[in-house]
Amino acid sequence: MQTTFTEKQLEDPGVQRANEILRACVHCGFCTATCPTYQVLGDELDSPRGRIYQIKDMLENERVPDAKTVMHIDRCLSCLACMTTCPSGVHYMHLVDHAREYIEATYKRPFTDRALRWLLARILPYPMRFRWAMIGAKLGRPFRFLMPDARLRAMLDMAPKSIPPVSRNDDPQSFVPVGGRKKRVALMTGCAQRALNTDINDATIRLLTRLGCEVVVAEGAGCCGALTHHMGKANESHATAAKNIRAWCAEIDGDGLDAIVINTSGCGTTVKDYGHMFRNDPLAEDATRVSDIAMDVSEILMQLDLPEGATKETVVAYHAACSLQHGQQIKTFPKDLLKRAGFTVVEPADSHLCCGSAGTYNLMQPGISGQLKARKVQTLEAKNPDIIAAGNIGCMMQIGSGTDVPIVHTVELLDWATGGPQPRALTEPGKQVPDIPILR
Repeated sequence: MQTTFTEKQLEDPGVQRANEILRACVHCGFCTATCPTYQVLGDELDSPRGRIYQIKDMLENERVPDAKTVMHIDRCLSCLACMTTCPSGVHYMHLVDHAREYIEATYKRPFTDRALRWLLARILPYPMRFRWAMIGAKLGRPFRFLMPDARLRAMLDMAPKSIPPVSRNDDPQSFVPVGGRKKRVALMTGCAQRALNTDINDATIRLLTRLGCEVVVAEGAGCCGALTHHMGKANESHATAAKNIRAWCAEIDGDGLDAIVINTSGCGTTVKDYGHMFRNDPLAEDATRVSDIAMDVSEILMQLDLPEGATKETVVAYHAACSLQHGQQIKTFPKDLLKRAGFTVVEPADSHLCCGSAGTYNLMQPGISGQLKARKVQTLEAKNPDIIAAGNIGCMMQIGSGTDVPIVHTVELLDWATGGPQPRALTEPGKQVPDIPILR
């Protein structure tokens, strides 16, 4: 794609990166075939190619974006399926992130939009605030019909039936490995996950220590910054990410780290991009050190001696989170691990398509998100699974709200298969759970 940025414009590192990405695009349109919003809406402007043209026009002309342009860019899930499909290697993620930052700086959204985005940025990254918000949502749910905005109704619907107690395993500390120490790793405990499902971190710690890892929860680490980053709120996201970088570098420079383990794939995609995010910051070198050793939990487990389990009749439908399969290009590890543990693993049709969760997308774009959820649930249930497994809390909440098939994190199943407790989701009333023997 030909671009016409001036030398002055190219002095901006963000514009310079956008120019590189735009020039790589050859207009082939392969991306439209795998774009969820194009599949649902059928509008070229709601495809990656269409959004690329709109972003190019907006940035080159330094124009204040109009409401239509903002709408089409807001509708992007950032699922990054287009990056997997693109034969030219167009790094759409960096382009759309810069576009959102530009929109945040130049476009004044309607008051309700500004208020909702402000509210989400002030609540979701903070576990205790999120817990109180979910309690409020549960109390407000009977009055759902009074809410004039579908986004407010979606926020009320988000609250789970029960809110788990706080897990003290999420506090800064170190967990001793069983037997000799093979690795020393830091676990990113996250933010929303600490409020929505504390079992995931607990299972991760049990599994990693059982396999010989010393697991450290670093003092000062918290939210990865993804939520505000994808809203275009660069200052907020960088401030949050900087805390993590400092916390983990303190561990690297202290007793050392072999890996920073992340069990929420949306966070993992962002942490692995810290080197790019901070490329022009004094923290650039430390950010790169962190990105270089950031690993999804499935990556570190592939390096450890996970016991091989006996074949079981339990059928697990594996949902590939977009941030894992497209953002991090990790496609087979979770399935390989589940098969090694003895599970029968199946995949739904169109497994490359997003479930519609996408961070806050299900709250800000509930109509499109609902259509994508229905499609994903239908394809998963068509496989008649006993359990659905996924590697991202957002996907778990999204899919779980549309099916009676229990959904658990991949690491919970692996923990169970190697001596841990049965995942709590398999014992919830109302779930269609088969008579599954305890795995050993």
